[in-house]
Amino acid sequence: MTRMGATELSQLPHSYNSVAPRHGVITASGYGIRVHVERGHLIIEDGIGADRTHFRLPRIGHRLQRLVVLGCDGAVSLAALRWLSDQDAAFVMLERDGKLLTVTGPSRPSHVKLRRAQALAVGSEAGLKIARELISRKLAGQEQVVRDLLHDSSAADNIAGFRAALLNAEGLHLVRQFESQAAASYWSAWRDVPITFPAKDLPRVPSHWGVFGARKSLLTGSPRLAINPANAALNYLYGILESECSLAVFAVGLDPGLGVLHVDTAARHSLSCDVMESVRPQVDRYVLTWILSRPLRREWFFEQRDGNCRLMSSLARQLAETAPTWGRAVAPVAEWVVQQLWSTTRKRSDTELPPTRLTHNRKRQAKGRPAQIPISPIPPGEKLCCNCGTPLSKGGERLCITCARPGLPQHMRGVAEKGRLTAQSPIAQASRSATQKENWSQIREWEPSSNPVWLTEQTYKEKIQPRFGSCKTSDIARTLGVSIQYAVWIRRGERKPHRRHWSALAKLIGFNPDDPHETVP
Repeated sequence: MTRMGATELSQLPHSYNSVAPRHGVITASGYGIRVHVERGHLIIEDGIGADRTHFRLPRIGHRLQRLVVLGCDGAVSLAALRWLSDQDAAFVMLERDGKLLTVTGPSRPSHVKLRRAQALAVGSEAGLKIARELISRKLAGQEQVVRDLLHDSSAADNIAGFRAALLNAEGLHLVRQFESQAAASYWSAWRDVPITFPAKDLPRVPSHWGVFGARKSLLTGSPRLAINPANAALNYLYGILESECSLAVFAVGLDPGLGVLHVDTAARHSLSCDVMESVRPQVDRYVLTWILSRPLRREWFFEQRDGNCRLMSSLARQLAETAPTWGRAVAPVAEWVVQQLWSTTRKRSDTELPPTRLTHNRKRQAKGRPAQIPISPIPPGEKLCCNCGTPLSKGGERLCITCARPGLPQHMRGVAEKGRLTAQSPIAQASRSATQKENWSQIREWEPSSNPVWLTEQTYKEKIQPRFGSCKTSDIARTLGVSIQYAVWIRRGERKPHRRHWSALAKLIGFNPDDPHETVP
């Protein structure tokens, strides 16, 4: 890696936005973004001002699956789009508020019968079945999120009731109505969810950022233009999810613009919005688990003059890494929609079933494997210090070493006092008394003649004790029935166990006096 005005990164980079080797996603943001091809390599440049980062990816070994561009300040060459297409990598362009601007990716020749069936599905029994199933999966996921994470049984029961009524809905208007009523109960359960920030950041955090609040923004009356971090993160992840749905719909040969549940609208992929409904609860669970378990950093967000909350590039890159996870979650849903549409075509043949390009379930079934694909683990968010926001290396800690140091003496005094009180409790004293009585009883009953003649103190010191280094401390403690600490002392030679234990220790280290290579003093 060299420094010549900018950082030149290898094909397996390790900088702050070099995530391709781990998750298959590179996120470019800033001003003057450039994506072009140079001597067969894909060159990606992003950053702000003098802080520029260069990626140089070859055609072999790059591991790139998604190129996500935030904003619209820059240029992408036609040769770069061709390079991505040749490598079966997708190109996604998003606004910072999560709005999907464009998406391109691997596509397959569409089937004319499927396209015709898709166009005729609106208002038909097949379209109603698809809409009911997608929303039913969505409500089932929302019920589990509310019940498992928010512990609101009342809202969960309401959502379950709307899901039960959905099964008998006789029209798309009823499906939309039940979904809307369930959404009101669902998001009302989110309203009072606290959003925590490190104590150091609190003076710079607006007061309305402290809770999730309403899902609808005060600026638009809809989820667009969120006014707090949690809703902004949800909007951005929904944009990532929509892009994955569009890629899945393209791959199975359908038209993403011809929806069933969502009405036709200019510049919107209605079918992609239909498919993503069933996966939304998984995104919600990810965000809710994140904000309930760890604080957010103030530097991850900025507030525009109108109060709109936007994501900074550092957090946007981290959330973009979840794209492959949502792609795997969407794949079986998209293929299920294809199967439902295929069942309505005329002169269909069982030998010409739509291919399962996303899940490869047909290959799995042929090999006797389960017809499903595992969901890849979601990249976890950073665990931060609750006081200063410094990233923590261990998940169980709440404070970094700098913030925890002032309180360590008092904490250790409390722990020591508690330990002394526990050690002198009647239960501890009775346990020690019983152990000592049992040990003295075994010593009195032990006969020196029970040990072999060769097992003398000299043999123990010269042949047995030096070999304790090859044994685990836990094995010594388990063999003799002593504590780990006493076993450590025996292993170091600081304690000499009673002679009745020497035979067991000789067996533990594999000492055999009959072996001609062993010499007994």
